[in-house]
Amino acid sequence: MRASFSGEVATYYAMHRRGYPPEVLDALVEAFGLGSEDTVVDLGCGTGQLSLPLAARVGAVIGVDPEPDMLALARQAALHAARPNATWLLGDDSDLPALGRLFGDRTIGALTVAVAIHFMDRDALFGAVRPLLRPGGGVAVVTNGAPLWRQDAEWSGALRECLERLFGHPVTATCQTDEAGRLHNQKALVRAGYRYTESLIQYDAPLTIDDMVGGVFSAMSADRLPSMQGRATFTAEVRDALGGRDKVTEQIRVRLQFGTPDW
Repeated sequence: MRASFSGEVATYYAMHRRGYPPEVLDALVEAFGLGSEDTVVDLGCGTGQLSLPLAARVGAVIGVDPEPDMLALARQAALHAARPNATWLLGDDSDLPALGRLFGDRTIGALTVAVAIHFMDRDALFGAVRPLLRPGGGVAVVTNGAPLWRQDAEWSGALRECLERLFGHPVTATCQTDEAGRLHNQKALVRAGYRYTESLIQYDAPLTIDDMVGGVFSAMSADRLPSMQGRATFTAEVRDALGGRDKVTEQIRVRLQFGTPDW
């Protein structure tokens, strides 16, 4: 997993990445029977968008991320949310076997990966986590639907055009949240010996222009982030492209892909 979301990018991530509604947490809890005795490892946790609400549902959450700046902001958010049962470790998917040794004979209720699986070696990861799971536990891969610049909406097309002018080339990245990317997850889970199920949670929510642009900046590596003046210019261009609007409606499609070992 790459560690590239440092400095201001991490700050944009904390401020503008959308969190998860209760229905997503309900689905995770139901899929694995999670409760107050369980520990969940949230791999690629970022600044805690999934880790912190999960911590309210289980005994402990261990957030793991390769970017120190992300973890620093996650710790601050945990303190603000009064979640002392959330802890944070520097690492990536290749460190999972070492993390397992820290558990000793203990097991975990689930491994979650939210909007980060495209940075990981799926086959190695899903195989490595199996010995750590308690009976009935499993793996959950969470994706938030198409990126902001790839959605089926007029505002998304306008945003994409602004991005293409900024970068000087077509913007086609899907972050593997599309059907092809989800199929990679499904096949890897099945190859690793998991029973596979899937859930979809849909809802509409307001999206401000600041959150739209901040979400875009949060997806850039630190070395590609425009200057402060460049960011201000880009924001103004997006607002003009959207007719001066300050808010649009985003159709959100959260997909949860569950893998439970075939004990």
